Amino acid sequence: MPVDSHIPVTMHSHELVQQLDVIPVEQLGAHLPAHVVEQLPVQGVTVFAVSDDASDTAEFSARYGFGLEDCANTIVVRYKKSGAEHYAALVSLGSLRLDINGAVKAALGAQRLSFARREDAVEHSGMEFGGITAFGLPDDWRILVDAAVMERAQIVMGAGVRAAKLLLAPDVLRQWPRCELASLTLPAG
Repeated sequence: MPVDSHIPVTMHSHELVQQLDVIPVEQLGAHLPAHVVEQLPVQGVTVFAVSDDASDTAEFSARYGFGLEDCANTIVVRYKKSGAEHYAALVSLGSLRLDINGAVKAALGAQRLSFARREDAVEHSGMEFGGITAFGLPDDWRILVDAAVMERAQIVMGAGVRAAKLLLAPDVLRQWPRCELASLTLPAG
């Protein structure tokens, strides 16, 4: 379980950060799936509660004041490679569109690729749809993080449930051994 759940917050106003309902480290097990808590980095992640009706990216951004460019979505895809079916997670900013049939397909070396069905994503990840995060995914899944995520000072991403989010610096992902960095999105504009 993480020891320190706070990071210095430099991008948003002090007032905004004070409005976040931070979940103390010792209470994470009561709020998040156990497999997510087990894989959360020890330092650099703040977990905070959100209203379920504001969990989706656009609603979250509007209610909590974080821009779409600071919201990182974790999207589950299913792909075929070497005759076998696999799952992967893609982490990208809410302000950008994934290049599914180009960059993502190439990065995975996929012969065929599609978004995972909602039921399959939930079943295989053990997380709630709309709250899936990179932390706590099955060991055989690849986790690709779009290069644009690394350009942000901090990001907000799912926490495994719709009722919580993670606030972290992208370097936390960069230093996490399971994440692979790749250019996955279409140019903005």
